[in-house]
Amino acid sequence: MKATQGTTYRMLGSRLNTVATQLEELRSIGATGKKLNNPSDDPASIRPVLNTRKQLSNVDRYLETMGKSLDTMQATDGHLEHVENIMQRAKEIMTNAINGSLNDADRSVLADEIAQIRKELLDAANGMVGGKYLFAGYEEDTVPFVTNPAYDPALYDPTDSTTWPYLYQGDENSTSLEITTGELIQVNLTGNDLFFGTSSWDPANPNSIEPGRYDLFAELTQAEEAIRANDQTAMQTSLADLEGAAEQNRRLRSQLGNRASRVETAMDYQEGVRVDLKQILSRYEDADAIESFNAIVQQETAFQAALNVTAKVSQLSILDFI
Repeated sequence: MKATQGTTYRMLGSRLNTVATQLEELRSIGATGKKLNNPSDDPASIRPVLNTRKQLSNVDRYLETMGKSLDTMQATDGHLEHVENIMQRAKEIMTNAINGSLNDADRSVLADEIAQIRKELLDAANGMVGGKYLFAGYEEDTVPFVTNPAYDPALYDPTDSTTWPYLYQGDENSTSLEITTGELIQVNLTGNDLFFGTSSWDPANPNSIEPGRYDLFAELTQAEEAIRANDQTAMQTSLADLEGAAEQNRRLRSQLGNRASRVETAMDYQEGVRVDLKQILSRYEDADAIESFNAIVQQETAFQAALNVTAKVSQLSILDFI
């Protein structure tokens, strides 16, 4: 086949375009640091890359939700520490009231302090994080605890929640967090469980304090009443009940702490998985910087050579063949 001058020009132009396109692709890889910028760059890598990205998205979701939950659990622990301090102070006051040689004025001061720390307990029970009530169950936009205007010490009945000094407006629903596929963990405490000593709550029917458990508000209220009445028997009973109520708080706080520790462990695990997945993704997507630089230099040299050859051929005329 005879190669005419026109054919030569077309071949050189085509080669020049090819070299220029390859150089542009190499420069794009060098600029982005990615060797997989389009599906056509490596079709066989698309499926594993997409699967890895989906796994990374799931891990990021786990980490985000666990981080928020852990923040809430730590905030809850702060409120429980305050409750523990309140109950400890109540026991100290009651011990003083029982053992001290007090007159009516002294007992009135102690009873007033019990009334004040009961208000502190109410503030802790209605604690909020992020605009949501911590101990209201699913009713997190509703104030969980309010005073009972119908409370009458003479009518108090631990089996009838309508006679208790404080009322609960939340519910018994706890919040569960999925820390890994198929594993759920409770990340909060409900107010009825922590402050009223009942694990179930039915607003439509009177609720009862469960055997061996305590209504923290009622214990403080009765402690105040016993001191004001100078009822030694009632004060002795109240002191034991205050210790039981404090132990109830400590037990639930400990359980929450164990669950918070489990969440931290799960977060550490997911962080490790995230690092591994990023390494896998890097192998498919990331370009080697040195290799990319060398390839760009070589391609620029080839492109320059192609330009020179094309320029020389373009200068040929009929006179060069005479």
